[in-house]
Amino acid sequence: MQEQDDLITRAQAWLAEDPDPETAAELAALIDAGDTAELADRFAGTLQFGTAGLRGEIGAGPMRMNRGVVIRAAAGLAAYLKAQGHAGGLVVVGYDARYKSADFARDTAAVMTGAGLRAAVLPRPLPTPVLAYAIRHLGAVAGVEVTASHNPPRDNGYKVYLGDGSQIVSPADAEIAAEIARVDTLASVPRPESGWEELGDGVLEAYLARTDAVLTPGSARGVRTVYTAMHGVGKDVVLAAFARAGFPAPVLVAEQAEPDPAFPTVAFPNPEEPGAMDLAFAKAAEVNPDIVIANDPDADRCAVAVPTEDGWRMLRGDEVGALLAAHLVHKGARGVFAESIVSSSLLGRIAEAAGVGYEETLTGFKWIARVEGLRYGYEEALGYCVDPEGVRDKDGVTAALLVAELASELKEQGRTLTDLLDDLAMAHGLHATDQLSVRVSDLSVIASAMAALRAQPPVSLAGLRVVSAEDLTQGTETLPPTDGLRYYLEGDYKARVIVRPSGTEPKLKCYLEVVVPVPEASDLASARTRGQEILDAIKKDLAAAAGI
Repeated sequence: MQEQDDLITRAQAWLAEDPDPETAAELAALIDAGDTAELADRFAGTLQFGTAGLRGEIGAGPMRMNRGVVIRAAAGLAAYLKAQGHAGGLVVVGYDARYKSADFARDTAAVMTGAGLRAAVLPRPLPTPVLAYAIRHLGAVAGVEVTASHNPPRDNGYKVYLGDGSQIVSPADAEIAAEIARVDTLASVPRPESGWEELGDGVLEAYLARTDAVLTPGSARGVRTVYTAMHGVGKDVVLAAFARAGFPAPVLVAEQAEPDPAFPTVAFPNPEEPGAMDLAFAKAAEVNPDIVIANDPDADRCAVAVPTEDGWRMLRGDEVGALLAAHLVHKGARGVFAESIVSSSLLGRIAEAAGVGYEETLTGFKWIARVEGLRYGYEEALGYCVDPEGVRDKDGVTAALLVAELASELKEQGRTLTDLLDDLAMAHGLHATDQLSVRVSDLSVIASAMAALRAQPPVSLAGLRVVSAEDLTQGTETLPPTDGLRYYLEGDYKARVIVRPSGTEPKLKCYLEVVVPVPEASDLASARTRGQEILDAIKKDLAAAAGI
């Protein structure tokens, strides 16, 4: 009984200072109903601030995304910036079109202003890469993007960048979290009604002018595209970028063209999810373009689909990553090509053959963007950094432009993206990749699976002996510690498996790769079949070993 009384007391204290009438009414209803199970879930702790910032379901209480949580996060960030010697510095705030995004952006600007920093808010919901660009363009000390990227509709998030234009990494995340924990009551956080700058379109115009830099002057621009914004904020910026570059205007998937936080046509607003691209493929069947391009809702990711004899096929992120790398090599790009450890090893082989630098990092562009001398970075989850001097993060707009340029050049030669993938397979082996991804409602399932694999690592997968089993929590010579497991399997297929919990969703993710030699063009079909057979067998055995 004492525990229930304490829970109600804490809920009432939170309710007393909730600045949002909607979440206040929601919490009041839970208290009145005596719904202690739901209250216990919402007050089981606080939403943890980490290298991904904050992300969670919108709702009342410290374990949800709401104005109270955001105000505390902003206050913690402001205190951290001042402790780092940035008092009076500029913080740029961007936001997407999700529920509460504009409110969270305004609260952040108010808190920064009240803390003695300067704040500037982007003029409307815009792609995340515009915010990443604006930080360096305006000489800011930090940036905040309010977005949950491709998460379900009820989620929102809070992504923090520092003045170099890169997302935060350790130890900054822990130091900001410590400052957040020191925030007492919301009343102790000054939040003036005005005093920050509402930016005009100048920053967006500067970003769009920069997008031209990824293209070769005079290159082919004739590709015909179907484009979907996936109910997000990409449409206007992508159309403007394509028009500036001289490409034919993409044909829009009208049902998904405008921002809509309900994401009514998709179960999950992520181009990788089953069914998410169905409307785009239907439009493609109608107008017969050369390629289909999709952004996720905050337009920092880019998906590509190509025609086949059986309809349209989504390219894997690893395939697009390799295509863009090959295109950049062809354009004479120098510098370092980088990818995360869960992405295909094909990039390393392309880099080696081209005589450019290569580096592997932990998962996430917060790591990739920090590679010294970076010229190109990608990871398999549809993220590509093709202009690191402009945007030190993944950018679905400039990636779309570069894909369109490559497809245009191939089209002039009577070739396709698929033809170039075949060339890469013959030059470097067919790098077949797949993923075993399990979404859970109970996070303990993920912890149990990781514990099972650590306690009893598999000795073989798909009949191939595991010759190396690494627990990445220990770190390696080249990687800092992370919660993950990596296995290498015996034989000529160079099979590799990496298992890790997702940093942004309640998912356990297992990344698989095998490399099948392709001596002749006539061997491509059988290599694909063999690669998929091995991947399927690895998936089955790995699922059994992890108890999922």
